[in-house]
Amino acid sequence: MSDIQMVDPHDVVMTGENSFIRLSNDGGKSIADRVSHWRVLWSPAGQGHALFIESPLTGKRPRVYTDNAAVARFLQRTIEVLLYKDFASESLPLIDAEFERSGNSLSTVEERIVSDEDEIILSYWDLMAPFVLTMPPGALDRPIGVYSTFLPARSAQLSVNSNAATAQVFLQDRFGKPGSSCCLAWSETWTRPRS
Repeated sequence: MSDIQMVDPHDVVMTGENSFIRLSNDGGKSIADRVSHWRVLWSPAGQGHALFIESPLTGKRPRVYTDNAAVARFLQRTIEVLLYKDFASESLPLIDAEFERSGNSLSTVEERIVSDEDEIILSYWDLMAPFVLTMPPGALDRPIGVYSTFLPARSAQLSVNSNAATAQVFLQDRFGKPGSSCCLAWSETWTRPRS
């Protein structure tokens, strides 16, 4: 028998996707538009979608769109609080929305989020070589870990009600792998130490 451990020893927090767009007017020194898009296939709160957005196109204040309120609040409490605290505030109202993906990972991928008042489109293209991010619990001083397949995009666009963000994608090295500030993050699983 091999000494290689074939099953990760940690408990699963959630599994699904967490693609993101971060656009900048100064090459990444500051972020003008920030979007975190979740497609949750399994979590203790069930499955569903959530979109966290902060952009001049939405009044510069964080907004949360979702088709499952329990999933959105779960993500805020467990993961977004570690990624971007402004998205983690449970005082933010939840906006009911529908979520749909089109395109394909060899050309252009679009995520469309539609509420009663808004239509938000996230577009990713000119995709770079994928790589697997491996961060067990404790890495970067985070209590939970993540394993994710990143497909960085050299080009991406955020539009809200047909108005496109003017800030730009910027290239970003990720632990020695070429990447960018806009990534499809698929096959993503977050874990925590077994209780």
